[in-house]
Amino acid sequence: MAMPVEPPNRVQAIGKHYFSMWQTLFEIDTNYYPIKPIGRGAYGVVCSAINRETNEKVAIKKINNAFDYPVDALRTLRELRLLRHIQHDNVIALKDVMMPTQRTSFKDVYLVYELMDTDLHQIIKSSQPLSNDHCKYFIFQLLRGLKYLHSANILHRDLKPGNLLVNANCDLKICDFGLARTSRGNEQFMTEYVVTRWYRAPELLLCCDNYGTSIDVWSVGCIFAEILGRKPVFPGTECLNQLKLIINVLGSQQEADLRFIDNPKARRFIKSLPYSRGTHLSHLYPQADPLAIDLLQRMLVFDPSKRISVTESLLHPYMSDLYDPRCDPPAQVPINLNIDGNSGEDVREMMWIEMLHYHPEDASATD
Repeated sequence: MAMPVEPPNRVQAIGKHYFSMWQTLFEIDTNYYPIKPIGRGAYGVVCSAINRETNEKVAIKKINNAFDYPVDALRTLRELRLLRHIQHDNVIALKDVMMPTQRTSFKDVYLVYELMDTDLHQIIKSSQPLSNDHCKYFIFQLLRGLKYLHSANILHRDLKPGNLLVNANCDLKICDFGLARTSRGNEQFMTEYVVTRWYRAPELLLCCDNYGTSIDVWSVGCIFAEILGRKPVFPGTECLNQLKLIINVLGSQQEADLRFIDNPKARRFIKSLPYSRGTHLSHLYPQADPLAIDLLQRMLVFDPSKRISVTESLLHPYMSDLYDPRCDPPAQVPINLNIDGNSGEDVREMMWIEMLHYHPEDASATD
């Protein structure tokens, strides 16, 4: 249980109380009472808590010094803006964002999410047996959440097992939208460093100028394979090694399948790799349902234009006993996440405005 502490050399903020967890001070609204720390990363610390007004358990993420690095501040703002608009069974719900006491000088941000039990990375590396039905249900939910995001014009860009939260009843929810972007015409997205390397599509590894929703499908394929084999399918040590591992499994590509590579140096590198016949995925995962292997093969296609789409994946025979298109409406409106290029103070003000959506009663507050 978290222990309350005295505020360090500051006046007690109205409506706030203080707790220390993993040597991190939490200054949170009094209607939340922390239980225990449950996660830690570069962004800060996450703790479980109880909302004393509703008796609901939640997860509170404290983002320390959120404006020290402009890129990180934009990631937080992007997630705030996206999750305010998104409501879907397979996307994590942002329930609250705590209002700071100072509008123009606050440093930390506290996000309140629905509480989940674990993540898919922890499940995969555990000794818990995973049946074909487990695998199918996880991938079905991931695809269903992705279909909704893509219909809202959103590309996640950082799908990996650690960003898929899971409950004890196997409900799955996509989280961490800091790298998400909005489509910019013709399904094209700006190119930059995205996606943890092991789940990164060939078109990103090959520095292609434009890419689309198919990069998320590649990541789903990598996650699918990791559930089946209980280990990453392409655990590259760096970018070139990552490409070699992919070719070793998929086999050397025909000239027609390299036309999407608009970087001449990258195309030459792929052509220079030793010839590989590839390995059929049924040999890597002999215990898997043949329909699962068929769908996985359609996801892990080198040429993004020939890769199966999210909607096509849901309509694949492997998903026939789970998917009902009539119960899967698209998002109502596209979401605009193009917020780059703003100064730190602009981002702080935009974040304050986002927070006001959760606390309209504070709309007239100033320092």
